Amino acid sequence: MLRCCLCVITAAVAAGCDEKLADIAGPSPNLQPTFSSIQREIFETTDASGRAACTQCHSDVGRTPSGGMNLRHDVAYANLVGVISRGKAGAIRVVAGDPEHSYILDKLLGTPGIVGERMPRTGGPYLTDGQISIIRRWIETGAKND
Repeated sequence: MLRCCLCVITAAVAAGCDEKLADIAGPSPNLQPTFSSIQREIFETTDASGRAACTQCHSDVGRTPSGGMNLRHDVAYANLVGVISRGKAGAIRVVAGDPEHSYILDKLLGTPGIVGERMPRTGGPYLTDGQISIIRRWIETGAKND
């Protein structure tokens, strides 16, 4: 009986602390901390807040991609992970396992010291804190290409 009560209490505590991703993803309720989800929900999709898809500027379809970063689905990963930024010397776009040194987060947050403007440079709407947290989580867990 004691074992059963402990299991029920543990499950209740764990459920109370576990925030659903859909609750923090805001205008991208299907966003998950995986590359395929970020590609689909952030890079290639205009979200419910009206934030334009990143590929509107970061694509080679009919143009040179902004900052030399092409986020089209078949080349995006190779243009992000372990790649040096063209805008800021020494900055790496995504450092697998290290969000603090991943320049993409600085650009999305508008951190002081970035070169150029906060993304998207249209002046917003910007990604929400929840959307950025999910991207941060993908980087923390190794920025795998799924």
